[in-house]
Amino acid sequence: MLVAQVVKTPSGTQLRPIDTLRESVRLAAGLTDNKLLGNDAYQRGLTAIRRFGERIRGFDPSKVRAVATNTLRVAKNAPSFIRDAEEALGFPIEVIAGVEEARLIYIGAAHEVSAVQGNRLVVDIGGGSTEFIIGKGYEPKLMESLYIGCVSHSLRFFPKGNIDAHAFKEAELAARREIQVISGAYLKSGWKQVIGSSGTARALADLIAENNFNGQQSEGLTMGRVNGASGLITRDGLRAMKKHLLKYENLSQVELQGLKDDRRSVWPGGLAIMIAVFDELGIESMEVTDAALRVGVLYDLLGRSQHDDMRFVTVEQFMQRYAVDREQAKRVGIHAAEFLSQLPKPDSEDREDNIALLQWAANLHEIGLSIAHNGYHKHSAYIAGNADMPGFSKNDQARLAALLIGHAGKLGKLANNSSFRD
Repeated sequence: MLVAQVVKTPSGTQLRPIDTLRESVRLAAGLTDNKLLGNDAYQRGLTAIRRFGERIRGFDPSKVRAVATNTLRVAKNAPSFIRDAEEALGFPIEVIAGVEEARLIYIGAAHEVSAVQGNRLVVDIGGGSTEFIIGKGYEPKLMESLYIGCVSHSLRFFPKGNIDAHAFKEAELAARREIQVISGAYLKSGWKQVIGSSGTARALADLIAENNFNGQQSEGLTMGRVNGASGLITRDGLRAMKKHLLKYENLSQVELQGLKDDRRSVWPGGLAIMIAVFDELGIESMEVTDAALRVGVLYDLLGRSQHDDMRFVTVEQFMQRYAVDREQAKRVGIHAAEFLSQLPKPDSEDREDNIALLQWAANLHEIGLSIAHNGYHKHSAYIAGNADMPGFSKNDQARLAALLIGHAGKLGKLANNSSFRD
């Protein structure tokens, strides 16, 4: 959790952190074989969220944003957990898609790291997924989210903490196979700077520095600090760390300066993935920043409050891509807004948000015509519900898709749709 203050500076609007709270709950480790969040993980998550809720009770809802990522994208009982978690937190929780997570990670990292002329590559290894983003300045250009993470990889290749060279090699190869799907496009785009963000990158950088896995530190390496994180991650440092790890047969035996208990069980999976990233993308060194998703979410929220909402940009891009009849979309939007204005406003309704949702639906209601005229509303709904739409949460997209499929035919499918709370 991150609480920040908006500060005006000569270089623009910045966020100054004033309170943070970090809880390690390892939700990904609680996923069962049939993709259900187990009871222990379920309760750990709720306990942590209740603590967050206590810290932000009384905050203006328009200034709070909570997001959920990979584990709750795949867990079959995620809707139940989200309902309980929202009650514990006191605020809505948005499940975001992998590409949207990547976009927000890049925004967070880009606001905190040193400026560079040219492209920047940001890699974020999480518990159940790893995000790869190439961008320039504050704008992400290439975004991918792969289903490899330090928790899931550690559980898969190092069960019960057992370690051996064969398992580690298999872990590396499995990660490389995933990365090979995107490596061609990323290598073609190129970059001038490589940034590692979040917990795994920070932990690896700290371990490399504290155990001198880089060997004799050069001035360049000791200066490799971004946003207060220690050192750099280097190819040599990763290899030295791997060599040290393979001296042991079980993680419980590993002696390593600075290895925290809450990181020990997921460290080998994260290390294997990072080595695969370096090898597959030809990286020699990587700077590290603490700023990632949390910071990106706040900057994105700040943009919405300052009328710089990425969702409007995305809708405009879709209108261009699908050659929308703008005059027709405008007429539909005007009438929809007029109808809504005639309805009473419940205390719980965010009327401004609903007006925006209606406008997006009006602008996109005919995009399905690009597929077929017959049943076009179904095609429109499918596109809006399943496409990568930067700025939109999963629930945003579900509500939008429901309006698109509901604008033709009977209204029962809207009345019974779980995406609408009011």
